Amino acid sequence: MLTRSPKLRFLLLLIASWIVMTTTHEVGHLIGGYLGGGTLQHAELRPWRLPHSHFAPDPHPLLTIWSGPLVGVLTPLLVAITIRNASVWFIANFCVLANGVYLAAAWFSGDPLLDTPRLLAAGASPLTIAIFCALTLIWGYPAFRASCTAILRPQLDEPSDCSNPKSL
Repeated sequence: MLTRSPKLRFLLLLIASWIVMTTTHEVGHLIGGYLGGGTLQHAELRPWRLPHSHFAPDPHPLLTIWSGPLVGVLTPLLVAITIRNASVWFIANFCVLANGVYLAAAWFSGDPLLDTPRLLAAGASPLTIAIFCALTLIWGYPAFRASCTAILRPQLDEPSDCSNPKSL
């Protein structure tokens, strides 16, 4: 049983978190591109590859690009708020942190195919990107760390016997 193996549960949750994060992020781009009137040329959603989508023309690139990290953060959070389960919170907290780390790292890498350079090229304010990164990192790191601790903490299957100090 997975609850008897915290390390296996942790590993499986990391895999699930990666899949959820990449999928919700990229689906966000697809939704934004569609809502902005873009014409989808290509989309890759497989999480073991670098998911991406390309719209041409894309009349509202800021909507398309911002929709990725926003949907990638908000969708898992809304699911976690609704379901209220430690594993779902683990995934949601991972998604919050990963989207913030991604935008911050993409800023420093300067790779023109990544979201942050594309946001800047489309006219996004560096301040809005910095605020998004700060909020997701400041909230995401402690929340994800707490989720990791909760998942990796051994579960006690038996109620403690208050008369036996070794069981406390």
